[in-house]
Amino acid sequence: MQFGFDAVDVASQRFADVFAGNALQPGMRPVASNYGGHQFGHWAGQLGDGRAILLGDTVDVHGMRQELQLKGTGLTPYSRTADGRAVLRSSVREFLCSEAMHHLGVPTTRALSLVVTGEDVVRDMLYDGNAAPEPGAIVCRVAPSFVRFGHFELPASRGDFALLRRLVEYAIATDPDAGVEPGAPVDMHAIARWFASIATRTATLMAHWMRVGFVHGVMNTDNMSVLGLTIDYGPYGWIDDFDPDWTPNTTDRAHRRYRFGQQPQVAYWNLSRLAGSLAPLFGDDVAPLQDGLRAYVDRYVAGERAMFAAKLGLADTGRGTEALMRDLHGLLQASQADMTLWFRALGELDAGSADVAAFEALHYDDDARDAQREAMQAWLARWAARVAAEARDPQERREAMRRVNPKFVLRNYLAQLAIDRATAGDTGGIDELLDVMRRPYDEQPGRDDFAAKRPEWAKTKVGCSMLSCSS
Repeated sequence: MQFGFDAVDVASQRFADVFAGNALQPGMRPVASNYGGHQFGHWAGQLGDGRAILLGDTVDVHGMRQELQLKGTGLTPYSRTADGRAVLRSSVREFLCSEAMHHLGVPTTRALSLVVTGEDVVRDMLYDGNAAPEPGAIVCRVAPSFVRFGHFELPASRGDFALLRRLVEYAIATDPDAGVEPGAPVDMHAIARWFASIATRTATLMAHWMRVGFVHGVMNTDNMSVLGLTIDYGPYGWIDDFDPDWTPNTTDRAHRRYRFGQQPQVAYWNLSRLAGSLAPLFGDDVAPLQDGLRAYVDRYVAGERAMFAAKLGLADTGRGTEALMRDLHGLLQASQADMTLWFRALGELDAGSADVAAFEALHYDDDARDAQREAMQAWLARWAARVAAEARDPQERREAMRRVNPKFVLRNYLAQLAIDRATAGDTGGIDELLDVMRRPYDEQPGRDDFAAKRPEWAKTKVGCSMLSCSS
């Protein structure tokens, strides 16, 4: 209901025509924008929009400006050698994950619609020479802005500083949290405040990703939003067994640049590239940009500590809490514990009688679990002592932990099961999974199958453990 559409509107042929890219509503002026970016740490030059078309902007029922963008409608002036299409497989993943992240409380673009085109699109899913036709689809995604770091990198790389300034002025004017009053001059101080807001919002985003176990998989600068939103859902993944070195992207397997544990550092590197692109507007004084980068570090450190304390059910965010969490991370990795289920179970424990037996079934390898049993029991004793020292009401603590430790996340194998059904013509799996992910922190009796560990068959199945940028 965010845009006033009701069930009749959504079921209409007109809705399908507009959000399949075959018709326009009055006032829509479709455009594709141009940006560049650093991919896997290297400057890649001009990139998209290769298959995204901005239909225009509108005001939602909350009075907020929102942009509507179709992904997968076909060629744009910036498609290069691609066809501008998208397949059902990747479109379902983006549609589901956009909404799952929103309901987890993670800043994200949203998904308004998913339309199957009825046409096949040829893709080489694993880039191994086995191209094959797949069903095509189009997602309409929604955000206050789709401006990326790469939008500023491209004109800066070309020395077009007049265009760079125009883009900065546009981005500030359409950013309600830029820290700049409407109509105020966009001088060096305004740009510095805007950059600082980008940095702090990105830091907050990283803390959320680490809290819920999300791995973006392709954190190139062209996939970074200036609003601090999760954008471009491609070869993403969710941590099953806790492993800071895990990456879901086959293209990233060799160097693991975008692995789970390195995401906050990559975000800082990406912000540094954005700062370098904005530097020509500051002349010889780039200190304000350096201040913005420091603001990122300060915000992330504070956000990480707050996240650690919240996941452990503690009020104290001091270094003792950080050490407790770091030690737990080592134990979770060594024992091959399921991250989501382990933290959820921790919240249900009676701290007065915390026993490692409560986690018996939440590991992926019995030998690894047993080898860490004594160390884990010792850690639980430390945690219980911290909980007791804070003298917090046990029920209040449980409820607080449930609000930050989800029971349901969009594990890759769940998404793949829904994709397999949709490919066979049954979209019921998408509807059911979407409904579950709308209440990720609730118990949802009867739906425990959606909160189960990754099954053994999914460990090596394409789409569950191996994903690529092919979409």
